[in-house]
Amino acid sequence: MAIDFYQGFKLGIDSAAEQGLSFKLNVYDSRDNNSQIEGLIKNGGLSNSNLIVGPVYPAGLKYIKDYSVAQGIPVVNPLAATHPEEFNNPNLISIVNNIDLHVEKLGFYITKHYNPENTVLVLIDSKDAGSKLLSAPVKAYFESSKKKFTFQEFASVFTMELNLIKNKKYVIIVTSPDRKFVIPTIDKLVKLKNAGLDIDLYGHPDWIKQNYNIDKLQALNTAVTSSYKVDYKNNHVISFIKKYRAAYSFEPGEYSFKGFDIGFYFAQLISKHGKDYLKYITEEKYKGLHNNFSFYHDEKLGYINTSLMLLRYQDFSLNLIE
Repeated sequence: MAIDFYQGFKLGIDSAAEQGLSFKLNVYDSRDNNSQIEGLIKNGGLSNSNLIVGPVYPAGLKYIKDYSVAQGIPVVNPLAATHPEEFNNPNLISIVNNIDLHVEKLGFYITKHYNPENTVLVLIDSKDAGSKLLSAPVKAYFESSKKKFTFQEFASVFTMELNLIKNKKYVIIVTSPDRKFVIPTIDKLVKLKNAGLDIDLYGHPDWIKQNYNIDKLQALNTAVTSSYKVDYKNNHVISFIKKYRAAYSFEPGEYSFKGFDIGFYFAQLISKHGKDYLKYITEEKYKGLHNNFSFYHDEKLGYINTSLMLLRYQDFSLNLIE
């Protein structure tokens, strides 16, 4: 994962350099070991940095926090979706959207596009750790929403079936990322749909990577939030893939695309604004290969990317709907 990210990141830096920009890039292997990070701190390897990208794992980001705060050096969390509260670093730059942002995106879309008078909003929470992580903020969002839906919560769709309200639109949010739970859930919802129940399904962001039956997802008008989608017909994407193949004789993956966007964005930002680049990060928007960057600043949590997509299964692919 880290190598794929670095290779994409370096191509991002190179692409910025091709535009006449100049950078000094130091690369260190933290070995996912805090003692390695401590060694870099003690030998001064990080002392002249204007920006530190990584470590890629949360434990390393937590370890480097005190150094980042003491030295005033911004640190990019490039890949982890961990909530910024867990790092407590005002110099942190979070790229991947945390779960609260996913819920806000989903909640805003539902409240905007459905009428509470004829809609039943159902939360299917399997109560496992992964499901609770999403279900808790979902409940909090709709409890505080000005639009008041008929809200129901069940541990499974099999329990829900016993409590159906006739002639209602059912918006069902399944918060579990557990494939063993999700597959029978989708199968049952398809049966209910075929029996006449009007269903729109919203799933966990992890579903995109879990290879479910597309026909069934389309039948349920399924949508998921995501901070990652690559349009392989895009000319910039095609150009990146060709460069990646030429450089590494391999196909770029998810982390390669993320690396390129992060490298290119920050290289341009620093070149344009120098050491004062942080003052402009909330103003400089970026349309990337895998997602867009649009940051807001929190005095305690740092800089947080809010750009997020809602994707729907249509025409045997995932299409952007918002």
